[in-house]
Amino acid sequence: MKASTELILPKDITTKKVNPKAVSKKRKETAIEEKVINSIRRDLERLNWKFKLPSKKNSYPTLVPPDNYDKETIKRSMSFKRDEIIDKHKRWIDDNIEFARKQLAIGTDVLTSDIDPIIEVCETRQQHKLFRLLRYYWSSPYSEYVGRRIKLIIRDRALPNKPVIGIAALGSPIIHIPERDDFIGWDKNTRTKNLIYTLDAYVIGALPPYNYLLGGKLISYILASNEIREIYRKKYQGKVTLTEKRVANKLVGIFTTSLYGNSSQYNRMKYGNELLYIPIGQTKGFGTLHLSEETILLMIELLKSKGINVGHKFGDGPSWVMRVIRTAGDILGFDSDFLLKHSFKRNIYFVPLAKEYKAFLNGQTKQPFFNNYTKNDLVDYWKERWLNKRKQNIDIIDKVLEFKPEDFKI
Repeated sequence: MKASTELILPKDITTKKVNPKAVSKKRKETAIEEKVINSIRRDLERLNWKFKLPSKKNSYPTLVPPDNYDKETIKRSMSFKRDEIIDKHKRWIDDNIEFARKQLAIGTDVLTSDIDPIIEVCETRQQHKLFRLLRYYWSSPYSEYVGRRIKLIIRDRALPNKPVIGIAALGSPIIHIPERDDFIGWDKNTRTKNLIYTLDAYVIGALPPYNYLLGGKLISYILASNEIREIYRKKYQGKVTLTEKRVANKLVGIFTTSLYGNSSQYNRMKYGNELLYIPIGQTKGFGTLHLSEETILLMIELLKSKGINVGHKFGDGPSWVMRVIRTAGDILGFDSDFLLKHSFKRNIYFVPLAKEYKAFLNGQTKQPFFNNYTKNDLVDYWKERWLNKRKQNIDIIDKVLEFKPEDFKI
């Protein structure tokens, strides 16, 4: 990520701790402002941003971003945020971890399993609890979408206890992603009308020991199936959008993004000669992952001290945290666009579920002509293309055999 400028900090920034028991309203406001500024600075310095003191050339202190973020820097940043979230929910996780372990497979069983995935839609409290527990497993911090949401647990029906292979979650797309809109051919009005026919896959992953056997690719294949479209159709059957008065039960495509630039999970994802996960570009790096949970909470506290409420409810959109950052940044005198832009670039992928999807998503045809990819056919292809070769790798076999559910940790 090439840097084009520097982030100018407020002139009176200090690095000293502020007394949180300041009595006057003015002192309290100053205290929370300095806390937010120092917290932002700490987060960015973790990402190798360099702090520069005021000089004759520039009377304000500045933070200068690196020329680019490597994979390890991104991982480190996400681990800070992930650890914050896990620490916050540690007691709940510890109280329920045994429940999750009972849902996982023994490695020796998986190697002899025919692996017959079934899709379980999260509807009950127990299903949502299991999904939440398993989602904490990954290195990326847990985040939730608002709007339409479908959470899925994929189990292996070939084993007696039907252990979990992996999980996936689909949610309402972010309103504006220039690279995505250019790929589809959307202008603002067309996007507003037809975004309802797409979803974002914001969780796709396998649990051990299936992850060693490229179970993540298996979950990715399943998302392209007729069964996923049918799950979506049933959930939103008869529901109409409030603004455009459109039936919302046709799912024509799914967008997803990589964590670290190129994705080994989505690359070369073909079914026959068809590319299932089409790379369509890179995000510009706007986001919130570079700022810690602590910083976001301090920003919310700052806004509350100013009598400002940034909503977080249905209809507010998935980018509410970005609005918190922008509003707080404006109050503090930051260049909020620059602060938000210096997150991490990600590759964007599109999973077409219909032929001539661009024509439908641009309102040029009234009915989509869906692909007819059954789950069983996609799973068989995954086995032939990926699983069988994986099972011939001695190191992989050893990892699978070594795994026991009691070893599972978050």
